[in-house]
Parts: sequence; C-alpha cells; structure tokens
Amino acid sequence: MASSSSSSSYMPLRRSDSVADMMPEALRQSRYQMKRCFQRYVSKGRRLMKNQQLMEELEASAGDDKPEKARLAEGFLGYVICSTQEAVVLPPLVAFAVRTNPGVWEFIRVHSGDLSVEEITPSAYLKCKETLYDEKWARDDNSLEVDFGALDLSTPHLTLPSSIGNGMQFVSRFMSSKLSGKPESMKPLLDYLLALNYRGEKLMISDTLDTADKLQTALLLAEVFISSLEKSTPYQQFEQRFQEWGLEKGWGDTAETCRETLNFLSEVLQAPDPINMEKFFSRVPSVFNIVIFSIHGYFGQEKVLGLPDTGGQVVYILDQVRALEQELLQRIRKQGLNVTPRILVVNKTHTGRKGHQVQR
Repeated sequence: MASSSSSSSYMPLRRSDSVADMMPEALRQSRYQMKRCFQRYVSKGRRLMKNQQLMEELEASAGDDKPEKARLAEGFLGYVICSTQEAVVLPPLVAFAVRTNPGVWEFIRVHSGDLSVEEITPSAYLKCKETLYDEKWARDDNSLEVDFGALDLSTPHLTLPSSIGNGMQFVSRFMSSKLSGKPESMKPLLDYLLALNYRGEKLMISDTLDTADKLQTALLLAEVFISSLEKSTPYQQFEQRFQEWGLEKGWGDTAETCRETLNFLSEVLQAPDPINMEKFFSRVPSVFNIVIFSIHGYFGQEKVLGLPDTGGQVVYILDQVRALEQELLQRIRKQGLNVTPRILVVNKTHTGRKGHQVQR
C-alpha cells in the first residue's frame, strides 16, 4: 500500500508548479475512478481525513484492478494524495492541505460531484476546519482569531529544503555578515548583551561596558587574568575581579569555561565568522523558561485513568519535560548560574466529558 510520498514514483513538483492548475487534467484522465474515490470520501459525511485514510480510499476506488491501482498510486494523483497532510470533508466538497515541498503548502477544494478544482487561501481552509467542529462559531464574524507570526520579520527565511535542521548555522552566517569588525557595526550585539538579565539581575556584562572598545578592553584583561588560574577554579573565586571589569556572571562555572567563552566573544568582535558566532551564542545564558504546547487532551486532568492512550500520552510528555529540564539544568550550571528552569505545559482539555475535570 502506498502510504507515504516515497511510495510514489511521480517526480515532486517544482516551486513554479501549482497543484490547483495541474489537478483538473489529472482528474479528467482518471475520471471514473476519481468519481468513485471522491464519493467514498464524502460517503461518511463531515470528517477530517488523514493521509493514510485518503490513500486507502484512493486504492479502494480501483477495486481489484491491480494495474489501475498501481497507476493511480504512482501517478500525479497519488503524489498529491501522498503529499496531503489532511483533508476536510464537508459534502459535497473536500478541502486538501497539500505540502508539496518542505515549507511549501497549497490548499485546494474539490467538488465530489463534477470534480471541479478550486485553489483556496489558508484562511479559507482553516474556516473549513472550524466549520467541521462548530459551524455557528465559524460563521461568527466576532469570533476570536489569533495570528502567529515571526518575531523578527526582517530576518531572512530559510527557503531551501537542505537548510532544514541547520537553522543555527544559517542564523550565524546571517549575523556574522552584519558585523564587520568595526565598532559601529557591533552596536546590535552590544545592545543584546546589555539587555541580558534574569529577573532583573544582569548577566555577562554590566551597563558600564556600553561601547565595543570598553567591552574589548574588559575581555582582554579578563583573559590575561584567567589564563594564570587552574582550569578547574570555580567562578566564585574570581567573581569579584570580573565585576571590577564590568563582567557579570554567566560566562561559565570554571576558569576554563569562562576563558573559552571570553575567547569566543573576542574572536567575534575582532573578526566575525559563523563558526565563532555559533560557538559564542551556544554559551549565552538566555533560555530559562519554556512553554510546551501538548495536544494530549487528557493530560493534567482528574478521573481519566483507563481511558484509551491516556497513560502513553501522559508518560510521553512527562518524559519529554524531564529530559528537557535536565538539559537546561546542565547548560545553566555550566554557565555558572544557580537558576531553576521553569517548564509550562499547555494543552487543550476535554472539560465536562465523561465526568473528569481539569486540574486547577
């Protein structure tokens, strides 16, 4: 059974191609099977269908005709269905969310009767999903709508699939390209370091180091001093000397760790390059609190033991939280700080169902 995009021999779309433009012809070429397929999609009324369900119905529409089944799965329609993450069925219409490439989505709506195809906006697709669950709320012009966007819209976006998983390298290259080594170009980095704090307590540098020249002088003094200490010397034993030069806690827990972090920043200030930029920012103490959005509907509720998958859901998210907490604690301790990270789990609960209640 073809259940993933790897099972289709059809070549992925180029970015210039459009599913909405190419799908009508593909439907016309297999009109009989597609009519049967879309009738199967809408036969059970309103519902949200996942990729596996869509593929099963597509193959079932070909009946026992194995060559036809293979042709559908390996052709353009098979590729589109394999690339579809989900589909909203609102008879006689079926709306598809198609992920043709990493970070590239198309939303189309197909009429199950005449197989007409219409490209729709992301907002229109979301409206279909809202209609599926609460039509009255979906039609309410005053209903709450929250749009999440990038925090910094001026930052370039990753556009190549090969960049996925290499975000830190991309950011490091981008930032180092903005820093020329001249004092005036270092102001954004300096402002960032001056703003670092934990609950009002300054981290890394104090307000006295308000120019790149002052910061470089402080780094030089600290590097010369710390090179004379044993590598394992605790930060507390030379904290006062650091503060005399305008350097606050956060550089490391030992003389060796502090020396490395000081050196990384010195290299960035003198000759910015992506490698040193990445090394330095991996040491910057900036993450202490994390919010996790969990889809597990029964997490944190009373009277849910024994419900399907409840145990697995809760164990999974709690394991993730514990692992993340240990990772944060290890990093924070290595930065020379005595801070306990806070992790908040936010999830959608099922209040008022089956007698269980939300933990308050």
